[in-house]
Amino acid sequence: MELTHPRLSGPRTAVVWAALRRELDRHQGQSLTVLDAGGGTGGFAVPLAEAGHRVTVVDASPDALAALTRRAAEAGVADRVRALQGDADALAGYVEPASVDLVLCHSVLDVVDDPAGVVAAVAAALRPGGAASVLVASKAAAVLHRAITGQLAAAAELLADPDGRVAGRDTVRRRYDADSAAALLRAAGLDVVEIHGVRVIADLLPAAVADADPHAVVELELAAAAHPPYRDIAAQLHLFARRP
Repeated sequence: MELTHPRLSGPRTAVVWAALRRELDRHQGQSLTVLDAGGGTGGFAVPLAEAGHRVTVVDASPDALAALTRRAAEAGVADRVRALQGDADALAGYVEPASVDLVLCHSVLDVVDDPAGVVAAVAAALRPGGAASVLVASKAAAVLHRAITGQLAAAAELLADPDGRVAGRDTVRRRYDADSAAALLRAAGLDVVEIHGVRVIADLLPAAVADADPHAVVELELAAAAHPPYRDIAAQLHLFARRP
């Protein structure tokens, strides 16, 4: 399956898939070794396997991994998808150093005990020249969302908190801005190549507007994703980094 398939181009993930397509194009014709940390039911892993790559998914949820296994089998790529149950905090124990071409670490650094340790494990897993796709929650978006929905005290608390969270009422343990996320990756020795906003526009539109012209929504997402201040108020930030 080509990674231009329409089902991969929804507005909520279009920016991430665009970055992944660019990386895969650099390795035209090669089958890559991919590690998907926290990859769950295989929303990224299965399409990558369908495109000919070998993907190992590490996730703490046995139910998610069972769904991943079924999904891979239904897609005819069970031989290219490996499911491992485990916590992202222990990622270093699941992969050999310098053995992976591409690591996906999506919505993981928001919730782990030790984000610096996880990023160090991601960097160690990559071969020289290998790439990491990292997706984190945006602090700015969370503050704005709470403010416009009338949760003013929560917005103020989240804004003041160094980790960008609301104590005792938050399922996310930390949120980032572009500088703090990039600093985390650079501290592990990775070169940050691109930073984009994800869901800059998609989460703001009424369903009727989004459904009327989904292609236009995707195009606007892609156009706004790299440009501050639009990038910085996106629901998530996507960082693409490379091991030197």
